[in-house]
Amino acid sequence: MDQNFDTIINVYTVSLGCPKNRVDTERLLGALGSGVVPAESPSRADLVIINTCGFIQPAIEESLDTVFEAVQEVEDSAGDHRPVLAVAGCLVSRFGDSLRDEIPEVDLWLTTDQIDQWPDMARKALGRDTDPSAPRALSTGPGHAYLKISEGCSHNCRFCTIPSIRGPHKSWTVDHLLDEAKQLLSTGVPELVVVGQDSTAYGSDLGEADAVKRLMSGLCSLSGLDWLRVMYLYPAGLTDDLLAFLRDLGRPFLPYFDIPLQHAHPDVLKSMGRPFARDPRRVIDRVRKYFPEAALRTTFIVGYPGETDESFQVLADFVREVRFHHLGVFPYWPEDGTPAAAMPNQVEDAVKQARRDEIMAFQTEISREIMASHVGRTMEVLVERESPEWPGLYIGRTWFQAPEVDGVTYVSAPPESPLTPGTIVSAEIEGSEIYDLSALVSE
Repeated sequence: MDQNFDTIINVYTVSLGCPKNRVDTERLLGALGSGVVPAESPSRADLVIINTCGFIQPAIEESLDTVFEAVQEVEDSAGDHRPVLAVAGCLVSRFGDSLRDEIPEVDLWLTTDQIDQWPDMARKALGRDTDPSAPRALSTGPGHAYLKISEGCSHNCRFCTIPSIRGPHKSWTVDHLLDEAKQLLSTGVPELVVVGQDSTAYGSDLGEADAVKRLMSGLCSLSGLDWLRVMYLYPAGLTDDLLAFLRDLGRPFLPYFDIPLQHAHPDVLKSMGRPFARDPRRVIDRVRKYFPEAALRTTFIVGYPGETDESFQVLADFVREVRFHHLGVFPYWPEDGTPAAAMPNQVEDAVKQARRDEIMAFQTEISREIMASHVGRTMEVLVERESPEWPGLYIGRTWFQAPEVDGVTYVSAPPESPLTPGTIVSAEIEGSEIYDLSALVSE
């Protein structure tokens, strides 16, 4: 059979969950060939791909709702043309057999341990060929792209389902990642956002000392890269040695540290099985020693089994003292199959929610104050896209605003001097809200 990668394929995609899922979706779309055309709805597609999240119960429910909605739309409007319906990702890996029984309308189930085979499986279902050498089909717009450096996780946090879903930590080689980064930068994006379940563990499975340093050095030397942001930095990996290296590396590395601490009380951290020193203050102090200007992002779990009023108060006091730029607080979910789900002293749902609300109430004021401190400054803003609100208004980000998870900066420019998405401009910060900034392009 003659290979033809340019055959038009109308594809409707939904990628749920984390940016790592988005990268998996982009790789699949790229390998389907240059003939892929986005479809407006499942009923107008040749192929429907839903890449799911199965990390915690709310994500499971969102994934299932999305799948059922797609099934309904496909079934209601199939007529003589029925698209291939593919469901992929973490939900499939976690609940595969039961899903197949419950949703027989799905044509193709793609598990996370089959990622390399997804394009071939999709093409086979469509009766077409695959181009495995094709670049990713970026879906993030002209401002940034994600670079996934590893798969899976080898930590044993007692609340987490990721190792059972995604398997142990596995790094891609430095050379492979640098080649992929060059391809991404060739599209014109100015920012690369490095993601992995634990980015500080990169290379630990490659048998190469300082692989993470070689990767960071290689990325920072690439032409066209203005900003390099690294997400998911586990506390144990933020050593003095690595932090000193990153400080000396300089731009385009951004002093933005996304550190999933999860709690601040030593007994709770020990019960969680977190892989780092029991006092998170040491991690924060270490980062600020090398990067006094660092923007800090973290996540916390409240209502973990055994969390008392006292241990919660330690967490609350810690948040007040540290003053994180960005903070996510999540009520604990007892996920089936995790050790924490079987622990005694489970916390009532109402208590979990009240604790979350308490922290977010004062974190809101902290964020408002941090944002207000930038008013009057002239800063670099990466322009992502035009705003639909009025001509001359654009949506962008400063260096301390990561895409999709943090606030944004609204940038105004004269209509006769339009800005180009994907460029970095100098702008004066003129206003602030809880999470967002507003700015005016400097003369």
